[in-house]
Amino acid sequence: MPYINLKGMGVALITPFRQDKTIDFEALGRLLEYQIESGIDYLVVLGTTAETATLSDDERRQVKEFVKETVAGRVPLVLGCGGNNTAALVHELQNSDLSGFSAILSVVPFYNKPSQEGIYQHYSAIAKASPVPVVLYNVPGRTGVNMTAETTLRLAREHSNIIAIKEASGIMSQVDDIIKHKSPDFMVISGDDGITFPLITLGAVGVISVIGNAFPREFSRMVRLALSGDYDSARTIHHRFADLFNLLFVDGNPAGVKCLLHDMGFIDNELRLPLVPTRLTTHEKIRQVLERLQ
Repeated sequence: MPYINLKGMGVALITPFRQDKTIDFEALGRLLEYQIESGIDYLVVLGTTAETATLSDDERRQVKEFVKETVAGRVPLVLGCGGNNTAALVHELQNSDLSGFSAILSVVPFYNKPSQEGIYQHYSAIAKASPVPVVLYNVPGRTGVNMTAETTLRLAREHSNIIAIKEASGIMSQVDDIIKHKSPDFMVISGDDGITFPLITLGAVGVISVIGNAFPREFSRMVRLALSGDYDSARTIHHRFADLFNLLFVDGNPAGVKCLLHDMGFIDNELRLPLVPTRLTTHEKIRQVLERLQ
């Protein structure tokens, strides 16, 4: 199975909607060109930030094909492919066309709250079924259960096609434990923009970013500076974005970044229920920060 290098900044791509809540493919095309021209390292399609849970099967297929055809191999693509029904996910992986995608990103099963052994068995089944490399995704704030460092390391050790983890637990000691005990070729990726800089100093290889939707050039520069060891310059950029880190998530993701992209002229400020746009007070704060950054 081919190896994929996920070092640097990947962007967790949003799904733009029109005012009638249909997918705005024209806006999506503009965003894709903006990302690529700004020098991002790879794109993550149909993840949490894409509001994938609110898309129909047909819409997911359309987004997947549109992104693949528009990007046309210019940057690697990672496809969100997760769920809490292991058998259904295995069936999907065995019957999907994943050509054009370098890896899948698969979240820890949500709502079921499995044990660590259940998480291990779930990912083992995915690893055996997937025709492309697998990136684990640990985000207990959304799933209701934390995948421990021990489980992550066990999976990485026993399945050669499990190549990385997107870690969004916020538990720095846990992430450090993974980095300390992992094999050299297993990648730890930040799943939280706000702690990307400190995680890189510990040994993470980059970030799958939300803020990168709006500021791909600037945030990828921060990541590259940190990876090169220029911590002073990277820290300066990190601090410039500090106010946005919290604002983009205070009313839920991707409400914050969609508000930001709307104010930048890229998209309509539309989400699908149960998500709604940011509150007016949050919107005003985001606008003020945007004026300072621009």
